[in-house]
Amino acid sequence: MERVCFLLKVRPERLAEYRERHAAVWPGMLDALRATGWRNYSLFLREDGLLVGYLETDDFAGARAGMAATEVNARWQAEMAPFFESLDGRPDEGMRPLTEVFHLD
Repeated sequence: MERVCFLLKVRPERLAEYRERHAAVWPGMLDALRATGWRNYSLFLREDGLLVGYLETDDFAGARAGMAATEVNARWQAEMAPFFESLDGRPDEGMRPLTEVFHLD
């Protein structure tokens, strides 16, 4: 199992709306995440817009590719892209996993 953590930056003026959108993620998006191997997926948002994502999966590259192939993900990414700072492309393409340096099992 891979544990994956990544950072993104939400525009400060869009924080409230970003929270609202994630309080009501589309059922089809949730189904697609589960079907493509995203487990224990969490997003944490700091008041300055720093977004920390965490997930567990058997194959992160495969999980990303699986989501990229879904129509619901294309729609979700298009709607979410304006919320983020400093992105070249879709938010899911901007996820750069951090290197794990410690884990307490």
